[in-house]
Amino acid sequence: MASIKRDDHKQKWEETEFPLVCETCLGDNPYVRMTKEPHGKECKICETPFTVFAWQAGTRGRLKKVEICRTCARTKNVCQVCIYDLQYGLPVAVRDRVLSEEGSAGAVSAVPQSDANRSWYNAQNERAIEQGSAGAVPGTRAALKLQSMARMEPRYERNLPKLCSFFARGECNRGSKCPFRHELPRDRNDPLSKQNTKDRFYGSNDPVADKMIGRRKEREEKRREELKARGEEGDERAVSTLYMRFVDAKKEGEAAPAGPPPPRVTEMDIRDKFYSHGEISSVRMHKDFGAFVEFTTAEATELAIASANRTDIKGRKIYVNWARQPKRGNEAAARQREVAQRTSA
Repeated sequence: MASIKRDDHKQKWEETEFPLVCETCLGDNPYVRMTKEPHGKECKICETPFTVFAWQAGTRGRLKKVEICRTCARTKNVCQVCIYDLQYGLPVAVRDRVLSEEGSAGAVSAVPQSDANRSWYNAQNERAIEQGSAGAVPGTRAALKLQSMARMEPRYERNLPKLCSFFARGECNRGSKCPFRHELPRDRNDPLSKQNTKDRFYGSNDPVADKMIGRRKEREEKRREELKARGEEGDERAVSTLYMRFVDAKKEGEAAPAGPPPPRVTEMDIRDKFYSHGEISSVRMHKDFGAFVEFTTAEATELAIASANRTDIKGRKIYVNWARQPKRGNEAAARQREVAQRTSA
């Protein structure tokens, strides 16, 4: 039974029975033993005392404990330890940016940073959580794009012990009994080594999110440069065609893997997979590597890619992306443009 808090100020203190954490932070050990300390420390966001949970994150992991209160975590739908989104496994900055780009900016919860506004905001959120109406639902396009970017596989390397500073200076004498990692730091000025809980929660100055967004921009710029080098203009994607590739498909000239062959996927199986996203014009099988699926509209193709990517057909995992335009089509279009220019001249 929860203790009775007689002081009016203590009525706002949080008491919980279990933390709100992701699978990665729990670790690879299915038997987790936690310590519980009621009102152990203040939340790093709202500064409200809350229940602190601590545990060993797996067989090789370090000791972990919650950093923010459960109310703040439920407000942003994030883990109380790593501050990553619980549904998609993405940093808050990446998730909120996708929501803003896809027209679901109303689903982004902006937490005030001043004391007075934050107290009112927390009271409103606690009331909404009790009524079951907390959090705005993102739009369909934003949800599908986030689903295609989701990183829900556990990344237990994030639980490894921190680097031993004495080992880096050559002064550690604990040897194998040292609870920290005996590795030299790669770069002392690496921004990834200077992460802040508040910045991750508010989605500002997050080096992990900046790195993910930077990689995405680099891929887009690289694709534009390749198109420019080939003398092609515009987008290389087909107008309304996607390409579905089987993950277990062997390359040409490669020996078949040991074990039973994968189940055969027919054209009807592919139509059954994609028919709910829009009207299908044609399905062209690409041997046993995958298939081209053409829709009547580009919107249906985009919806199918976001929904079906990294799913499976008859137990075979698939990757789905835009199909590329055939080179002969691009050459023919270039010839038509040249003929039109000469005619007009």
